[in-house]
Amino acid sequence: MAIVLPAALDAQWTNRYPKLAGYAHHVYVEGYELPVISAGPSDPAPSPDGRTIAVASRGWLWLLDPAEGTARRITRSAGVDSRPAWSGDGRAIAFVRDDGRNLAIVTMDVATGAEREIDRGMVLDPAFSPDGRTLYYASASAGDIDLWRADLATGTKSRLTAEAGLELKPQAHPDGTRLLYMKKARGGTDAVRMRALTGGADSTLVFGSLLSQTRPALSPDGKLIAYNWPGTIGGELRLASVERPGVSLLLAGGAGGEPLVPAWSRDGLTVFFAEADSTQHMRLYRVSVNGGPVTEVRVRRWDWGERTGRLVVRSTANGARSVARLTVTDGRGHPVIPDAGQPRFDGQNGLTYFYSPGTIELELPVGEATITAVRGLATPPVQARVMVVAGETRVVDLTLRPVWNARAAGWYSGDHHFHLNYGGPFQLRPEQLRPLVVGEDLDVATPMLANLHTRFEDQDLWRWRRPNTPPFIVWAQEVRSHFLGHVGLLGTTKLFWPWIWGPGYEIHSRDDRPNAEPLLFARAQGGLGVYVHPVFIPDPFANAASLASIPTGLVVDAVEGRVDLLEIVCLWSNPFGTSELWYRLLNLGVPIAPQGGTDVMADFGRTMAVGSTRVYVRPRGAFTYESYLSALKAGRSFVTNGPLLEFSSGGARPGDVLAHGGETRFTLGVHTAVPVNRVEVLVNGAVVWSGVGGIDSAGTRRYEGTLPLPAGGWVAARVVGPATQRWPAMDVQAFAHTAPVWIGQRGSTVPEARQAAARDLLRALDVATQRLESGYAGTDIPALRAHFASARRVLETRSRD
Repeated sequence: MAIVLPAALDAQWTNRYPKLAGYAHHVYVEGYELPVISAGPSDPAPSPDGRTIAVASRGWLWLLDPAEGTARRITRSAGVDSRPAWSGDGRAIAFVRDDGRNLAIVTMDVATGAEREIDRGMVLDPAFSPDGRTLYYASASAGDIDLWRADLATGTKSRLTAEAGLELKPQAHPDGTRLLYMKKARGGTDAVRMRALTGGADSTLVFGSLLSQTRPALSPDGKLIAYNWPGTIGGELRLASVERPGVSLLLAGGAGGEPLVPAWSRDGLTVFFAEADSTQHMRLYRVSVNGGPVTEVRVRRWDWGERTGRLVVRSTANGARSVARLTVTDGRGHPVIPDAGQPRFDGQNGLTYFYSPGTIELELPVGEATITAVRGLATPPVQARVMVVAGETRVVDLTLRPVWNARAAGWYSGDHHFHLNYGGPFQLRPEQLRPLVVGEDLDVATPMLANLHTRFEDQDLWRWRRPNTPPFIVWAQEVRSHFLGHVGLLGTTKLFWPWIWGPGYEIHSRDDRPNAEPLLFARAQGGLGVYVHPVFIPDPFANAASLASIPTGLVVDAVEGRVDLLEIVCLWSNPFGTSELWYRLLNLGVPIAPQGGTDVMADFGRTMAVGSTRVYVRPRGAFTYESYLSALKAGRSFVTNGPLLEFSSGGARPGDVLAHGGETRFTLGVHTAVPVNRVEVLVNGAVVWSGVGGIDSAGTRRYEGTLPLPAGGWVAARVVGPATQRWPAMDVQAFAHTAPVWIGQRGSTVPEARQAAARDLLRALDVATQRLESGYAGTDIPALRAHFASARRVLETRSRD
């Protein structure tokens, strides 16, 4: 998964919560480790007397009486509360409170409701000591996440672990001398461990690779652990011995679901867990420690502890009821979510959001509610405030008005790089993509099968596809030699094997195989090959060190003509740095078209929307999946994370060819729902025209002018926004770029630009060759060496001619 990169590599998708040392891809920490909001009961914590179960639901804590089926709300803050843990005497509950920027460890007196904050920052997983005097928890206050303890009488805090990586979910052994915890190393090896509080001696009970949702629970007598584990199809709930680790027993799961957050009854006879149903509504289950049937612990009534009302939100676009992306907050600012459908947290804007089919009903406390709706990138946010009245239903109508009708102008949008299931807390089916795709006004979506280290996700779904009726949803594949670079295969009907190889993998680590092989495999099926999220820094050619940011195999494959597309906009990578590489390839005469893809994980509770970065394509003739892919390959396109572009030069549009250079008129229409402050036209990678003034509010602005074009090369338009974004966008900074309009012929060049590009790419190839020889040291790799040598000959020739 390559979750650790050199500190200089700053991705576009940044952290919202306190930054952990050594983690460039912070989204994995936030996506896997931080609590998520959901409807239905989760995070079960049975009380010491066995009469109630503390659960999290809708961002608050509730006490559930399992016999009666009533859940009574016990917290009411604006923050999102989760992960309750009881003190041994049953008088207090510790929990996590999330305010959207920081997490806090809070204790609450159950009888009075009085709260006390213990710590804040990136803090997680509180647990009381057996005597109730100490609170153990995880905290990043020293850099990455370690185990800490707080003396509840004095408030004194002390650090228990100092290893690199994450230490999570501490639980005190009943003998008071040991802690069970979850260890996640930076290299991807995860383990459930037991640690002596005196001396710090550690023993490993269970280990595996990238155990994204695994959260162990120690039995009341300290002899067993229950833990959830990734299975072949869905997750599993297992038991293992503390004193005799190595063998485990399957209790539940393995049938496509995802059992989460196991917890023991106080008598040690039952294990509780939560699991989302087919509508992503969380449900609470229990199973005997001896195995047997799994039964649901039903919540028959939710006692809010205050008056509530109901709100019906209706969204309309183009005169008809429309799917929309909504965020709703109550009078305290607490997020409101529906009973069904997966809520998500937008880490760029700090908003909890969900999708409405056009009409949706919500229950929430009385007071003023705020509702905001968007649909895709073209609609400015529409907001309404309404008073919720006890026992009544209020109706809110929201009309969404896009700044541009792309389809009417012949443009269709797609997200070609995201994942359905990737170790998140939900198990999604392909059918559940449609509301996400329609809610973001996408016409084409190609979710990618990918590996989660040695687990190949969603293989059983490969044959599912929807290629005949818009929105088209068709599977793609991400092939990941981390060492050479990640490539995507679009429009294929067969899977490429192996998915993973090269230095860093246990199997196929010495495989003499270039990325050209899967790229040509796609092309042979009429598909397209793309390098995804290629560059993470603003300028990969700034110095020798920055050249190492370019994927090892990319320059070679591109120069050899094996690459159809380059992912210019992606939430993970830097569009400016990727563009700098793209410009040089274009100047070399390599006609690579741009692609847009988010690389979001749809099953994460904390993720931006599918389509937050995308490509718009102009097919010829009728809009079909095939005509769309043909236009994508031809570069009749622009990529964006917000602004929408209509550009022409001499009457030629992106992907077209101008007959010749010379004085040429251009026109540029910028349609945007987010601010824009730079509007530029580039020729052969250099800015030759810049618009006067930006666009501060949603709308359309048109620019035109005359340019002296050279005899060869290309011309394109680029738009950039300020360093802050807002809905409907979810990326860090607004960015849009058209594919090139070619001058004279497709792939034409001028000597000065061609030679300079070849020299820069030779520098990049020198660094890539050094990395190749170092990574494969001691291995005979004739195929890779021949591939690199061939590309070098091409570049050396073009640096002179």
